[in-house]
Amino acid sequence: MDTSGYGGRTLSKRITVQTNDPNQSLFYLTIMGRVEKFVTIIPKSLTLRGVVGNSIKQTMRIIPEKKYPFNIVGHNLSHGNNISYELEQVKRSERIEYLLTVENLKKEKGAYFNIISIKTDSKLKPSINIRVKGYIQDNQPIK
Repeated sequence: MDTSGYGGRTLSKRITVQTNDPNQSLFYLTIMGRVEKFVTIIPKSLTLRGVVGNSIKQTMRIIPEKKYPFNIVGHNLSHGNNISYELEQVKRSERIEYLLTVENLKKEKGAYFNIISIKTDSKLKPSINIRVKGYIQDNQPIK
């Protein structure tokens, strides 16, 4: 069961089991549990909206949970090329967190989807994918 995106929440999955038992040929199993948070990401995804020619940027905070500390050891743009980004490590209240600032590079009207792949030194979660959506509008006034 993939628990990605469920950190801090309860996850429940139900499956149907078929058997050759004539008294009970069908029954259900439910797996349920709380998924611990590995990282807090604020906001959860990035959406760059704006007008062609304007500066369009957004910053995301990536905060390792105390129970599961990690360092970012690498990163790359694994899908698309409509953005540039900068990753900065900062210390806040005795904890390390990362600031990811993403900027639109698209010069014409349209939508796009990019993924920034962040590599960690954690065996528990060796990579984190950040989804970036862009919606760039034409700068012509609406009639």
